[in-house]
Amino acid sequence: MPQYKPEILFLKQEDVVRAGLLDMKMVLEVTEKTFKMIGEGQIINPPKTMLGMPDNDNWTSFCMSMPSYIGGDVDIAGFKWASESVFNATQPGMPYGVDVVMLSDPKTVYPKAIMDGTLITAMRTSAAAGVAAKYLASKSAKTACLVGAGVIGRTMIMAMMEAVPSLEEIYLCDLDLPKAQALAAEYAGKYNIIPTSDTESAARKADVIVTMTTSRKPIIQSGWVKPNATVIQMSVNEIEEDILLRADKKVVDNWTQLSHGAGTLINRLTTEGRLTEEMCATLPQLAAGQKPGRQSEDELCVCCTYGIGSVDVAVAHKIYQNALAQGIGQKLMLWDDPLWV
Repeated sequence: MPQYKPEILFLKQEDVVRAGLLDMKMVLEVTEKTFKMIGEGQIINPPKTMLGMPDNDNWTSFCMSMPSYIGGDVDIAGFKWASESVFNATQPGMPYGVDVVMLSDPKTVYPKAIMDGTLITAMRTSAAAGVAAKYLASKSAKTACLVGAGVIGRTMIMAMMEAVPSLEEIYLCDLDLPKAQALAAEYAGKYNIIPTSDTESAARKADVIVTMTTSRKPIIQSGWVKPNATVIQMSVNEIEEDILLRADKKVVDNWTQLSHGAGTLINRLTTEGRLTEEMCATLPQLAAGQKPGRQSEDELCVCCTYGIGSVDVAVAHKIYQNALAQGIGQKLMLWDDPLWV
């Protein structure tokens, strides 16, 4: 009998939830640790590869590969296969994004787990913003403006309230006001969530602004932003360029990925010679203590993120460990006896 078995733990979406995925405090801790490990050189995280259909500039759907290896006390390889479809948004009951995460043993390269990654994406995306807010938000921040009442809007409320304990109110903005109202109602009695379709008014009041939309052009104007605000852009073109250029602290999650990503604000400013790597810090550098976060209550801090696969893999690995301990999921075998070894 072979010493190593090609056993795969399959976790459907309901399984990853049972294994603790909706614990935002846990996801924030895993996310911050992952950023710290990147800063310390313990993680290999190549830029994501996008397959846009019909092409990357005019996609109506895409699939994206996000591989990574996490060393240290984690020691896991894996990737997220991230996908989005405009068509899905027109169909009732279909998620806009559909993601899958696979984990592999770094020694044998045998797959260890395959799991739904759609909710992992939602949780870790907002957790990345939460880590950014922890290092960049003013300690006296009272008001946040979250733009987008979709799936990420739901988890962003969780992340901001956990990461910025001084917050007293959140304006939840969406052009579809009933959508924002419905989401705000879910948190009634727990958080002070104010639904609105007036993004400008909300942004002008906000100490922290977070954008998480599918917009391909700026939706936050420079004149709306307080001089000492914290602005976190979760997509690639949601803020006017002046907001980033005049920021005292410019932070990205992964410089290579954003500076080379066609169509991103960072890529355009880099290509035009108006932004350089030296002008920016990274979230891994902040988490590893290699560069400072906010140093003054007067600073304008801006963070641009695009998502990095190692955070998905790290969160998935934590869920995998929880599932094993709790006996959750379905075990599959890749083969009974390998042919042609």
